[in-house]
Amino acid sequence: MTGTIIQGTEGGGMRVLLHYDMDHTEPGLDIVSCSEQDDERFAELLPDTEVLWHVLRPLTAADMDRAPKLRLVQKLGTGMNTIDLAAAEERGIAVANMPGQNAQAVAETSLLLMLGALRRVVTFDARTRAGRGWPADRALVGGELAGRTVGLLGGGEIAGLLRGMLEAVGATVRYTSRTPRADPAWRSLDELLRESDIVSVHVPLTEETRHMLDAERLAMLPEGAIVVNTARGAVVDEAALIGALKSGHLGGAGLDVFEREPVDAGNPLLAMDNVVVMPHVAWLTGETWSRYFAVAAENCRRLMRGDGILHRVV
Repeated sequence: MTGTIIQGTEGGGMRVLLHYDMDHTEPGLDIVSCSEQDDERFAELLPDTEVLWHVLRPLTAADMDRAPKLRLVQKLGTGMNTIDLAAAEERGIAVANMPGQNAQAVAETSLLLMLGALRRVVTFDARTRAGRGWPADRALVGGELAGRTVGLLGGGEIAGLLRGMLEAVGATVRYTSRTPRADPAWRSLDELLRESDIVSVHVPLTEETRHMLDAERLAMLPEGAIVVNTARGAVVDEAALIGALKSGHLGGAGLDVFEREPVDAGNPLLAMDNVVVMPHVAWLTGETWSRYFAVAAENCRRLMRGDGILHRVV
């Protein structure tokens, strides 16, 4: 699509559909918003949409067929598993993401979930609200990050930021990545698991990484280990995770993502007081939104000028 100048909608600038329940304005752009839960409105808005600012609701070939003017799908974030990339390529629709823009928020949330699981925040929160917070049950003694070994699945920007945070509080950090690195902290996946008191997931969901942490690999973790996942739910075999938590082999988990989202209210993980949960919002900060909109608006301007698109994937 580079080199093609796209004219905006008549009188209002380029028509952008922000597929999230919030308002935003940018000079030269005609931005309309739509909740990810409102499929009827989404379908009504697609025919006039030139650029789609996509968050998490899966974007299908059928959606694209309803949008004849669509020229760019701009992922607000990094993970591409919710976009039918093959369908976009077949239809000549560019797709771009924005690596690194949510890294600080996700790294901080990963740290939060580790601490939440170690310090039994779910249990103490419930007991305190019920007027039973003191005296504390001696069985609820928590743990500290200092002195523990934390294994990071992934060697990208989020993992790098988190490594610095963890080392600052006295944890030992190991990490693994697809390509071996000449770094004393690098380990193969199986080595990493055997050494880690806490393992934190920071890899994209692909066919290669789906159920990377299955029952066999979860069993490699030391007794009482904690699993944290702020990446994609299906990187961890959820049934195996539930089994390892129920058996007592794992001491807890901190989860921002699930295999099925929105997570079902009957999911056994939600009933476990040693599991800290969030609804796929590790990225959700005002600072992240500001960075997202800056990149998204720049790519719209580039599209209108016929310049190359930043972080183009398709």
